[in-house]
Amino acid sequence: MLSEHPAHTPAERAVDVHHPTPIQPVAPIVATPLMPVRPGAVPAVASILLPDGRVVTGYAIDAAKPEPVTAKPPVSRMAVNVALGGIGFGAVCGGLLLLTTFIAALAALIQQLIILAAVIFGGFIAVQVLGPRHSDGGTVVNIRKAIFKRNHFHG
Repeated sequence: MLSEHPAHTPAERAVDVHHPTPIQPVAPIVATPLMPVRPGAVPAVASILLPDGRVVTGYAIDAAKPEPVTAKPPVSRMAVNVALGGIGFGAVCGGLLLLTTFIAALAALIQQLIILAAVIFGGFIAVQVLGPRHSDGGTVVNIRKAIFKRNHFHG
């Protein structure tokens, strides 16, 4: 159980009570009498008996009628064909432009890969030719020593 601080026991707690101050109106409100207004037509109340015995009562609402469709002027077949042909021509031109751009980019990529391979292979050859020529781990073989070792002529 948590213990409370001795200075804050329930008997010693001060409680501040705030009462709201009513706002006085500036001008007196004049009440206007309400006049009953009769609707143009009172809708009929319908009641429906549900299969479980409950009764649902409500007003019948007429379905919203869609606005009549205005007649569109006829479009000639020739105008439609010209429009579709223009769209097709534009699509073909755009596709050819993208195709040529792709081919140019692919050719540039292949050229750069060939140059990269030539630089790497050329660097490898340059290191082999211009590198240090000492026999520590190299491939230089003294043929006489090899022949003597093979024939067991150790000297």
